[in-house]
Amino acid sequence: MTRIVAGSAKGRTLAVPKSGTRPTSERVREALFSRLDHMSVLDGAVVLDLYAGTGALGLEALSRGAATATLVERASGAARVATSNVRSTGLSARVVTADARAYLAARSGQALSGEVDLVFIDPPYDIAEVDMTAVLEGLAPWIGPDALVVVERSTRAPAPTWPTFLILEDARAWGETVAYFAGPPLPEAELEDTDESAGTPASSMSVCAACARRPWTGTRRARRRSGRARALT
Repeated sequence: MTRIVAGSAKGRTLAVPKSGTRPTSERVREALFSRLDHMSVLDGAVVLDLYAGTGALGLEALSRGAATATLVERASGAARVATSNVRSTGLSARVVTADARAYLAARSGQALSGEVDLVFIDPPYDIAEVDMTAVLEGLAPWIGPDALVVVERSTRAPAPTWPTFLILEDARAWGETVAYFAGPPLPEAELEDTDESAGTPASSMSVCAACARRPWTGTRRARRRSGRARALT
């Protein structure tokens, strides 16, 4: 059993399957979402949660201000538990029982033409690297140019191999869990020239030497998404 950490559904209990899933611990989820709050990417976001398990990541995002979430889980038992959690929290999520690769492959089209703002990928620790790479490549027509992709892995697993439309922007480790944050490259003119590492929660540790010199563009990304939403209303 686990709970929603913060937001409109704070404290709501989430059911957990007896076996077959590895839910993100509340401590890691709290640290991860503190980082996402700092990045200003949750408010109004369209969320895609792959390997959703109990749906904890997608539901936590909704509780903290995301607009909608799709929870994709292959195991039917876990998908039923996720559906139960959606109902018990009253949050706006849709559960799809499907393999992540197959779900993504159902859409074709131009890269970065999609509606998804935030993607969570929390696969089994023993996922084959070829499958991990295929899932990342399959995101191309689903995400927009201002999207953020979060991949959660064991610190013992290799770093993801990123497709050309995603650039690693940050990585944070909490115990044996590491989260990688990546997004489409933004035009150089829009890159902020300030170091936004200030204010990072003390519970997290950057493990991203390669991207430490690339400033985080979350605030600018959020403003662009907000402007796009206003244009559609």
